[in-house]
Amino acid sequence: MASKAAPSCRLVFCLLISAAVLRPGLGLYTVSSTYGDTIIMPCRLDVPQNLMFGKWKYEKPDGSPVFIAFRSSTKKSVQYDDVPEYKDRLSLSENYTLSISNARISDEKRFVCMLVTEDNVFEAPTIVKVFKQPSKPEIVSKAPFLETEQLKKLGDCISKDSYPEGNITWYRSGIVLQPLEGVVDIVFKKEMDPVTQLYTMTSSLEYKTTKADIQMPFACSVTYYGPSGQKRVYSEQAVFDIYYPTEEVILQVLPPRSAIKEGDNITLKCLGNGNPPPEEFFFYLPGQPEGIRSSHTYTLTDLRRNATGVYRCSLTDGNSLVASTAVTVHYLDLSLNPSGEVTKQIGDALPVSCTISASRNATVVWMKDNTRLKSSPSFSSLQYQDAGNYVCETALKEVEGLKKRESLTLIVEGKPQIKMTKIIDPRGLSKTVICHVEGFPKPAIQWTITGSGSVINQTEESPYINGKYYSKIIISPEENVTLTCTAENQLERTVNSLNVSANENREKVNDQAKLIVGIVVGLLLAALVAGVVYWLYMKKSKTASKHVNKDLGNLEENKKLEENNHKTEA
Repeated sequence: MASKAAPSCRLVFCLLISAAVLRPGLGLYTVSSTYGDTIIMPCRLDVPQNLMFGKWKYEKPDGSPVFIAFRSSTKKSVQYDDVPEYKDRLSLSENYTLSISNARISDEKRFVCMLVTEDNVFEAPTIVKVFKQPSKPEIVSKAPFLETEQLKKLGDCISKDSYPEGNITWYRSGIVLQPLEGVVDIVFKKEMDPVTQLYTMTSSLEYKTTKADIQMPFACSVTYYGPSGQKRVYSEQAVFDIYYPTEEVILQVLPPRSAIKEGDNITLKCLGNGNPPPEEFFFYLPGQPEGIRSSHTYTLTDLRRNATGVYRCSLTDGNSLVASTAVTVHYLDLSLNPSGEVTKQIGDALPVSCTISASRNATVVWMKDNTRLKSSPSFSSLQYQDAGNYVCETALKEVEGLKKRESLTLIVEGKPQIKMTKIIDPRGLSKTVICHVEGFPKPAIQWTITGSGSVINQTEESPYINGKYYSKIIISPEENVTLTCTAENQLERTVNSLNVSANENREKVNDQAKLIVGIVVGLLLAALVAGVVYWLYMKKSKTASKHVNKDLGNLEENKKLEENNHKTEA
């Protein structure tokens, strides 16, 4: 690429310029380009054989030409004219296609490709169109809120850097908003940057809202033209807070529950359906004609049954809107007679009653030692098994957490009662003596032998259940004895005795034992004698074997002597 400018005019060239002709069949040709891209303009002329050079120019608004690029057909050199706005932006190829980098709005011109021969000049014009997509539209200066039945500015929709200028459209929930006097007012304006020649479009919307616009999305779009035709870009949706007056008042009881019981805390909450909601109300309690001024809530603590009634609330500005609700405070009373810890004697009578008072029918459950009873207890003659922890429990099924319970700890006391029994071993070797004891508190049992006064410690005791247990011993007396069982608790000491005769089969058992020992000793002696006999036998057998072997040896020696004698004689 050469940096020198092309010659201003040669004689033949100046003459041919005046005689330049448009190649037949070539009309206006348009090249569309995107802002910032490279504009590519083919020459669209057939290169003649006697071509001298090619040249590009553009036309000013007044029609005067401005030459910008020159290429010789012989020297293959390229020269670019000194045009400031196209400095370092031009490129002319061998087939005379002109490229302009970094397309600008000012590049929208009529460019002409010129091919010059010795006797003619051929021209092919090209119209350049440059397009710039605008920025995504944005809703700015948005109203913090809109009020019903008032025409108020909603916001501005702005889109920047567009060429050519675009058009802005407003939407409510996807439907185009058309101007309507007193309801929809749209003002559109555009501004062009004098340097970039790009447009900024702004559309202001005034809108008269209703309650139907609550949570409705508003948006805008910009429609523009690009190389491929018309296009549209949408903004983000915007939802506006809609203000409207209160038309209804609601009274709530918090926390929400199916029923309220004594001791609960509740909060009355009064709500108006306006936006913004009312901040102050009057609360009216049962039996109190004067209202209590408060915020939208009023709290009642530790409710009693006399708090049952109708509660109301209203606006504080004298508005006739009033809301009310009925509140029932449920209660439950229980009285157990007797209660606490009660001590009675065995055989005594004890009436028990559990009285219930409630706002509704209540269920009653009796428990003894964590076991549910089929009916309420009644004692005409107390027994030890009647002792225990009794609980009367009542509840209102419809009211969660409303339960009452009272307990009775019944203690049945009694002096120790003793009964002794004896069990004889079928073989007559031993006797089992059992001392059965009843009483509460638990009596301590002691065994002694009458006469000697010695204490028997080796005993076996059963578990203590319902005021009863036993202690037993196993003995084999050689003579008649009397066993004494003593049971004692805090109430009394009771004694009982039982005679136990000596074992009759003891001598027989001893004789049998002696017989068995004699038999065992006899068997051991017999085994010892048999062993001695066997040992003597084996010893004798070994001695006889030695003599036999000696005789056999003498016979063999005599036989050898005879054979030697026969050999000598021969």
